[in-house]
Amino acid sequence: MLAYAVRRIAGVVPTLLILLTLAFVLIRSAPGGPFDAEKQLPPQIEANLQAKYHLDEPLYQQYARYVWDVLHFDFGPSFQYKDLTVTQLITDAFPVSLKLGAASLLFALLFGVPLGVLAALRQNSATDYGLMTLAMVGISIPNFVLAPLLILLLAVYNDWLPAGGLGGPSHFVIPVLALGTAMMAYVARLTRGSMIEVLRSDFIRTARAKGLTARRVLFVHALPAGLTPVVSFMGPATAGIITGSVVIETIFGIPGLGRFIVQGATNRDYTLVLGVVLFYGMLIILFNLLVDLVYAWLDPRVSY
Repeated sequence: MLAYAVRRIAGVVPTLLILLTLAFVLIRSAPGGPFDAEKQLPPQIEANLQAKYHLDEPLYQQYARYVWDVLHFDFGPSFQYKDLTVTQLITDAFPVSLKLGAASLLFALLFGVPLGVLAALRQNSATDYGLMTLAMVGISIPNFVLAPLLILLLAVYNDWLPAGGLGGPSHFVIPVLALGTAMMAYVARLTRGSMIEVLRSDFIRTARAKGLTARRVLFVHALPAGLTPVVSFMGPATAGIITGSVVIETIFGIPGLGRFIVQGATNRDYTLVLGVVLFYGMLIILFNLLVDLVYAWLDPRVSY
């Protein structure tokens, strides 16, 4: 397993370099520039700004300069957020997105896994059909539809919870429900399908034949093997959910990381977009590696 982890870590640098190159080409191919505005800047001022941020250099020089800066853990200054670097923006916004994403992830797992197990244990019963119907509804409703409905129900009509903003734990309840409901539904469906297959496996029959209790068979033998598809799904899903949801953060006025992706692309803030993309890519690689390593712990049949 150690050799496998070393090989995966060794592949991080070329993977991020390819990601950086593609993002650099795509953002620079978009029309417009970071200093375009409704009111045109005087030519001399615009030329000075271009020179200050090295945008007057050939693209290959700009690319080489940016790669060199990234190798020194410098994502550069933001073009739109004056006097702030991209690193500062990510450092300030990521903890907010992390808190929201971690709470949504915990909500999805705490409810999704037990509901999926219950549906698998009562396969083809009314309980199974009811839970999977609710799961399909949760998957089908987009979070930009669910969020306003939750605001109306819990904040406007009943005044039980705050409708938005950043404050105490109560401010995160509705955003967590809106962000985590679809993931909970996915987890429930994945858990059900995997557990049905595992409960029919030979090693489960053997465990039952040995006289083990139903509780021990379920929690010690069946559940760890049944969670492997869920773990596989949670790798990239975790990276996505903790880096912020653009829609949820916008609806609830949460100053997280997700908004920078759209704002940076809209404003042609090249360094901000590249910095967030690289940060997101590093998280995906990290969580996928952790998922692969957890496989061996959950299912001893997995070999590296």
